[in-house]
Amino acid sequence: MKHLLYALLSGIILALAWPTYGFPILLFFGFVPLLYAEFSIRNSTSGAQKWKIFGLSYISFLIWNLITTYWLYFSTPFGGIFAITVNSLLMSLVFLLFHVVAKRVNFKAAASFLISIWIAFEYLHLNWEFSWPWLNLGNGFSEFPHWIQWYEFTGTFGGTLWVLLVNLALLKMLILFQQHKDRKILYRGIIKNALLILLPIGISYLILWSYEESEASIEALVLQPNVNPYTEKYNVNDTRIGELLIELAQDSLTPDTKIIIAPETVFADGTPFRQFNRSQAGYYSREFVNRHPEMAFLSGISFYERFNDPKRVRKQSNQIGPSDWFDDYNSAFFITANDSASFYHKSKLVVGVENFPYQSILKPLLGNVMIDLGGTVAMKTTQKERGIFDIPGSEEVGPIICYESVYGDFVTGYVNNGANFLAIITNDAWWGNTQGHKQHLSYARLRAIENRRAIARSANTGISAFINEKGEITKTLAYEEQGALRGNVTLNDRVTFYTRHGDYIARISLFLSLFIFLFAMVPWKRSRR
Repeated sequence: MKHLLYALLSGIILALAWPTYGFPILLFFGFVPLLYAEFSIRNSTSGAQKWKIFGLSYISFLIWNLITTYWLYFSTPFGGIFAITVNSLLMSLVFLLFHVVAKRVNFKAAASFLISIWIAFEYLHLNWEFSWPWLNLGNGFSEFPHWIQWYEFTGTFGGTLWVLLVNLALLKMLILFQQHKDRKILYRGIIKNALLILLPIGISYLILWSYEESEASIEALVLQPNVNPYTEKYNVNDTRIGELLIELAQDSLTPDTKIIIAPETVFADGTPFRQFNRSQAGYYSREFVNRHPEMAFLSGISFYERFNDPKRVRKQSNQIGPSDWFDDYNSAFFITANDSASFYHKSKLVVGVENFPYQSILKPLLGNVMIDLGGTVAMKTTQKERGIFDIPGSEEVGPIICYESVYGDFVTGYVNNGANFLAIITNDAWWGNTQGHKQHLSYARLRAIENRRAIARSANTGISAFINEKGEITKTLAYEEQGALRGNVTLNDRVTFYTRHGDYIARISLFLSLFIFLFAMVPWKRSRR
C-alpha cells in the first residue's frame, strides 16, 4: 500500500509543478517518491518486481499526464485519450528499463542511465512521427523565465538534466539516511541539494542582469480576429475574413508600423496554391500593402495543389481517385509592395490531425483515422527548410506556425537561416478556455530565451502577445477578445550557443544511455553462459 501512495504522490507533485498554474520548484521533488518505491521493491525479495514497477510508474505518469493535458479531450476525445494513455505508457516503459539496468549496476551508473534514457526519450518525442513533447521536463520552467536564462546555452534539455539530477540527489540522501540513521546525512544533503537548485537560478539572474537587448527594433501589429474554429472559421468565407483583418489593422496601425501579422489558416477557404494572386487572400493583402507600401503583411492560409502526375506523388500526398491526388498545406504567406508573395509550409504537424504517423504500416490496419477538426481532413504536406521572410528596409522574420513553436531545435532553423525576430501564428481555440492555450503561449517564452529573439504572436482565438529576448511577456490580448495588439520587436543578429549547436545534450545522452545499457547487460549474458 505504501508503494501505491508513493506513486500517487509522485504523479500529484509533478502535475502541481506544471505551467501555467503550478510552481516548478516541485519538479525537483516529483520523481523522488516513485524512485524510492522502485528502490524498495528492487532491494526486496518480493516477486513480479517488473510488473510492480511498471504498474506504479504508470499510475504516477497517468496522473501527471491527465491533470496537465486533460484539455486535449475538448478538441478530440479519441486523440486526448490516446495521447494521455500512450504517453503515460511510454514513460512507464522508460522507467521500467531504468529498473532493469539499476538491478545490475551501482547507484551512480543507474542514476546516469535514468538521466540519459529519459532525455533520449524526450528527444524521441521531438523527432518521431508520434511526436508529443508537451511534457518534456525542461518546459516546466516556462512561467519562470528568470530562472532559466542559461537556456541560451543548453535549451530545454538543460532543464530536464537539472530536474533529474536534483531528484536523484535527494533519493541518495534518503537512502543513506535510511541505512545509517545519521542526521548529519540529512543536513549535508539538504545543503547540497539547496545549492544544486539555487546555483543555476543565481547564474540565471546574473545573465539576466547583464543581458542587453538589441537596440534596433520595428513596430509590429498582430491581429486577433476571434473567429470560432468550430462554428465560424470554415463557414466564414475569405472575403469576409479579408474585410475583417483590414478593418482590425486600419484601426490600430501607425505610420511606424512595419509588419501586420494575422493568425494561422485565417484564410480557410482552401486556395489553389498556384492561384494565390487571384484569391481573396491575395486580393485583400495586396490591396492593403499597396495602400501602405512601407508595411508588410504576414498571414496564415490553407493551400492545396491538385495533380494527376504520379511522379509528383509524395509520402504526404492524398489520393482522391485513380490518377488523382492533391497536396494539402497549412501555410504562411508574406506580401510586400511591388514584390511577389513568399510562402512557407508548416513542417511540424499535429499527430492525427495533420499527420498520419507511419501510415504505410498503420493505414492497412486502421484505415483512415485522421481526426476532423473542421475543414479538410487530409495529410499536410511540409517543406524541409525553415523559410524566412525579408521585410524591406528592416530585417528578416521567421514564420512559426502553431505547434512548431514547441520544438526548440526546430525553431533554431529559422534563426540559423537569418531570422532577426520570430512571428508565431496560431489558432488555440480547439481546447476551449483551458490550460491548453495558456501553456502553448508559455512555451513560446522558451524559444525567445534559447535564440535571444523577440516574438510577435498572433492567435486567432487564444492569447496574442509580444515576448522580448529575455522571455518576458510585455503585452497580451486576452482569450476570446477581438482586436489588434501593437508593439515593438527587437531585431537581433547574435547567434546563441544553443542556436548554433541545437540539442547536443540529447545527442550525448543517446550515446551514454546505449553505453550504460550495454555495460549493464553484457556481463549478465556472459554469466548466464
